[in-house]
Amino acid sequence: MTTLEGFQPVTDVVADNRGRVTISKAGAHSEDRYAVSKNAEGFILLTPLATIPRHELLVWENAELRASLFRGLAEAAEGKAAPLDWVTAGVNLTDDPEGDDTE
Repeated sequence: MTTLEGFQPVTDVVADNRGRVTISKAGAHSEDRYAVSKNAEGFILLTPLATIPRHELLVWENAELRASLFRGLAEAAEGKAAPLDWVTAGVNLTDDPEGDDTE
């Protein structure tokens, strides 16, 4: 079996009458998504994909926004985050969802 640099043979598969092959022996699971590429020599490359909601795509397309988001997450993890009055106005910030801090 011919191998490409960085790839290891896993198994041989035979396409069924509809041209389908099973890739579970290579580690694929139900509902996994792949981009399929093919070169002039007939090699097929499957690239694992992750689907994200369209409204989150702008974070990955905008490097400045992504960097700002990661800075904010890092600050929150370090305990440097503070409530913003204009965001939290009218919101109960206690652990008690009823707003009663007494026991």
